[in-house]
Amino acid sequence: MKLLKKNQVIIYAIAVMLMVAGYLNYTTRTGEVLEASSNEVNESNIGDARLVSSEPVEENTLNETNTVSQELSNNETKNELTNETSGEIVQETSSNSNSNDDYFTKSKLERDTMYSQMLETYENVLNSSNSLETQKQSATEEITKINNTKNSIMICENLLKTKGFDNCVIFVNDQSISIIIGANELKEDEIAQIQNIISREMKADIQNIHISTK
Repeated sequence: MKLLKKNQVIIYAIAVMLMVAGYLNYTTRTGEVLEASSNEVNESNIGDARLVSSEPVEENTLNETNTVSQELSNNETKNELTNETSGEIVQETSSNSNSNDDYFTKSKLERDTMYSQMLETYENVLNSSNSLETQKQSATEEITKINNTKNSIMICENLLKTKGFDNCVIFVNDQSISIIIGANELKEDEIAQIQNIISREMKADIQNIHISTK
């Protein structure tokens, strides 16, 4: 009996030792695996970081980039302001030019309409059986005078255009002649040119020639 008990104790001891040895071996291998896995994860994270930032960015480079971006932004803003301002100037100039053109076109139309109505009135006098001979004679003289005035105005306005006065209109009231020129101002030699043309073509005295600008 005593021999049997000793053998059982020895067997239990060996079994316990085997169990302890197996546990230690398992723990060691598990630690190595966990460490290896941890190293792989760290290397993977480091690799991702390097790919994301593969080249170092210097502070000066950042400053230069920011400066260039700011300059480009400022230039774009200046260009936009310049374009807007230029657009406003062109639009305003175009508007003023169109306004002047409309004025001269309208003035000539009203003047010619007035002459047409006057001619029509005198022609009615000529064609009327109730008109006296003196009335018909006076009407004939007025028709001739109006036509001569219209022709002289046409010639003068065309001559003024050849001198650079594209916008101009002439009004005649008996001996007084008014000329309106589309300009901000006129130089002395330009005034002299206008006076010479009007005086020569319309047989007018200088003191009866009135020049205005618009």
